[in-house]
Amino acid sequence: MADTAKFELGGKGFEYPVLSGSTGPDVVDIRKLYAQTGAFTYDPGFTSTASCESSITYIDGDAGILLHRGYPIDQLAEQSTFMEVAYLLLNGELPEGTTLEEFKTTITRHTMVNEQLATFFRGFRRDAHPMAILCGVVGALSAFYHDSTDITDPQQRMIASHRLIAKMPTIAAMAYKYSVGQPFVYPRNDLSYTANFLRMTFSVPAEEYEVDPVVEAAMDKIFILHADHEQNASTSTVRLAGSSGANPFACIAAGIACLWGPAHGGANEAALNMLREIGTPDRIPEYIARAKNKDDPFRLMGFGHRVYKNFDPRAKVLSKAAGEVLAKLGKNDPVLDTARELERIALEDPYFIDKKLYPNVDFYSGVILSAIGFPTTMFTVLFALARTTGWVAQWNEMIADPEQKIGRPRQLYTGATQRDYIPVADR
Repeated sequence: MADTAKFELGGKGFEYPVLSGSTGPDVVDIRKLYAQTGAFTYDPGFTSTASCESSITYIDGDAGILLHRGYPIDQLAEQSTFMEVAYLLLNGELPEGTTLEEFKTTITRHTMVNEQLATFFRGFRRDAHPMAILCGVVGALSAFYHDSTDITDPQQRMIASHRLIAKMPTIAAMAYKYSVGQPFVYPRNDLSYTANFLRMTFSVPAEEYEVDPVVEAAMDKIFILHADHEQNASTSTVRLAGSSGANPFACIAAGIACLWGPAHGGANEAALNMLREIGTPDRIPEYIARAKNKDDPFRLMGFGHRVYKNFDPRAKVLSKAAGEVLAKLGKNDPVLDTARELERIALEDPYFIDKKLYPNVDFYSGVILSAIGFPTTMFTVLFALARTTGWVAQWNEMIADPEQKIGRPRQLYTGATQRDYIPVADR
């Protein structure tokens, strides 16, 4: 007999089935709880609630494990490419034979955007935040590509998925170009996904732009490491929007809006600003002392993670990549020296060890992106670019799930109970 969880309320006993996944914690199935007991569960932030069944990404925060379709993230980042990871997330298996080349060709052929979108961009102020532009433009895509918005058609769903993955680098680069007053750069079919994005971002008509292979490799790693991260806030937002039957472009725009929050997508910018504030390695002891002082509002950014209670596996990959990028670009950046010394001290300090405050992916990604030449306002845009792959994979999985239903969280109501209306003259 399968395990059951016993629950007692109002002197009555109830039993609920316990579900087991392929790995990870068991889950108590409480779908009939309200119907049987008249009570809800209370779980702010849904941190103890499994909102869906998924086979895409698995995280073991205590062990510092992140798997995409079963493959460890460090293996994918070191040996694979972003396009291969995108195929894996969408289709469940690594591509075989000529499948990868066919997939890359499909994505490449979708990288251009409707020319009328250039006019749409010009409706924004020049000083508009790139994330504001990204959110608005992606949300408007359904007005240009309404031939792939029928979510009941698997073929249209896949076309929309390919379009989103392909066009996001173009839109992100256009957002950057618009903010700095430079002309838009069209994509080129002979370049890789990541090289194409770098060229669209940094090239100008006045001269040729050569993509540095070291920079391209580091950028590709950053994209892989941010491709998906289980049921985080933005992914849950995409699923919640999708549960209503909204078109995929609107769902991804909703995810972008959620990612914009500083508690979610803006952490790498905060970590870089902190490292710049510290300045040089000799000032680290001062800031560590401040971090330990409960009365000091200063907090070390880029350390610890809501999920990972061990070293963030993505940070290990980026630590190496950061050194390679700065060495290749010839930049002797005190920010990187400060980052590495801060990491060394924190990993040896009992205070950080006891609290399990290990460096996370944001700790190094900000350093790399800054060295490549991205302004901090673009950091979250790059996060959204990479995460789009995970979002569309999760959205496709949700639409195809026969048990999915429109999201409808409940509440613990603490407002006024029923009362009668009093005319304004009598109040």
